[in-house]
Amino acid sequence: MRLLRAALRQIHKPSQPCTRFLPGRTWHRSYATSISAAELEFGQPVHETHPHILKPGEITPGITAQEYADRRARLAFSLPDGGVAVLPSAEVKYRSGAVFYPFRQESNFLYLTGFSEPQSLAVIRKTGPSLGEYTFHLFCRPKDAFAEQWSGPWSGLRAAEDVFNADEAGSIHDVSTLLPPLLRSASRIYTDFPLASSSDLSPSTSSLAPILRPLPTSPLTPLLNPHRAIKSPAEIALMRHAGRVSGRALTSAMRRPWSSEADLHAYLAHAFTHDGLSGAAYVPVVAGGPRGRMIHYTHNTALLKQGETVLVDAGGEYGWYITDITRVWPVGGKFTAPQRDLYAAVLAVQRMSVGLCRASSGLSLDEVHRATEAALQKELEKLGFGFGRLMMRGGDVMGLLFPHHVGHYVGLDVHDVPGYPRSVPLKAGHCVTIEPGVYVPDDERFPEHFRGLAVRIEDSVCVDEEGPVVLTPEAVKEVEDIEALR
Repeated sequence: MRLLRAALRQIHKPSQPCTRFLPGRTWHRSYATSISAAELEFGQPVHETHPHILKPGEITPGITAQEYADRRARLAFSLPDGGVAVLPSAEVKYRSGAVFYPFRQESNFLYLTGFSEPQSLAVIRKTGPSLGEYTFHLFCRPKDAFAEQWSGPWSGLRAAEDVFNADEAGSIHDVSTLLPPLLRSASRIYTDFPLASSSDLSPSTSSLAPILRPLPTSPLTPLLNPHRAIKSPAEIALMRHAGRVSGRALTSAMRRPWSSEADLHAYLAHAFTHDGLSGAAYVPVVAGGPRGRMIHYTHNTALLKQGETVLVDAGGEYGWYITDITRVWPVGGKFTAPQRDLYAAVLAVQRMSVGLCRASSGLSLDEVHRATEAALQKELEKLGFGFGRLMMRGGDVMGLLFPHHVGHYVGLDVHDVPGYPRSVPLKAGHCVTIEPGVYVPDDERFPEHFRGLAVRIEDSVCVDEEGPVVLTPEAVKEVEDIEALR
């Protein structure tokens, strides 16, 4: 097994030229017959078993072992002397009884390791003042042929070192004895582990509470968010691919007549599995007519009616990175005059707001929101919304018509880097959504021909030094283009 381990470590080890072994080359165990590395079983795709998904040197699609090592190095460098980051993995969630949801790794854990298995624990210890002075320990499930026959393969301890580049690996079942020595000299522990309550913890993490509670701890997420918020070229490429496929799926959906929200939802679910996408990034909104006024309507069960519009907020995922798009189009293929006017107003503002997403502007997402709200009000005034009269009658009129923020960060999560403020000036590498919307209540205060209409137009956008990079342009949004599709 030593030769096999050495070969895999050469393949995935960062900071060295990527030297893969030749396809079909055979490695020898000391205790068994020869075995090809491509015949081994891991808990997730690796290049040797899934060359159609991963390129040489990649741990996850598009992200190399070197990039994961660099992420850990940057985090460790930002820790104080003697600081240690402790990250439990996500656990399998159950719908009911033995029926489980597809596993999705905890985002911070995934960002730092690329390891996508439950019952795992990552420990990153700062060992010196320079960048790259850290150790990475990965605790996970040891190989178990009987259990894997029932549950499918997992990677085991040797792969934790040889593929995922842990300096040391240990059994998750031995955390209570292996972890304390790693934390003994720590000045502070950075973790998001829920120390206050451990009633819902899994058996693999329940032993953490008595180890961590006596130690000085701080939340990890605020320290990691600034790193995650600035996307690398590889991350942006993944989001661009997700945006490209998702945009084409939405444009294709606009070409067809749909009689129900459910049918349109099912079509998109299938379309988001093309070209390597793993599926929908989130439960989509497919809202016909006045249901579009409900921001997160996800029942998607009603019939679609001629003369109404349908609002679709949906996107696909690629390599765990997502895209977020919203489009509105007429069920019958042609906008009515009021629908067209309101849509054109929102589209004009959306174009303006996207144009503000450049690093040289010095604007924050909050400031882009305020500019968007002001521009929307001007456009609505042109359409006959009398804001002076409306405001005299009380209430936050724009808060009623445009009740949500213009955008949020996107990346590994739909609402990425939770807790990272939208007041931070936009920098190159920030990826955000720009999604102005107008939702007109069925209320006599508003022009009658606009009542009940809902328009939201959303793109995923990457901030660049020179200007915005729209990640989702394949989803058409011009009135003429939408109508020409039918």
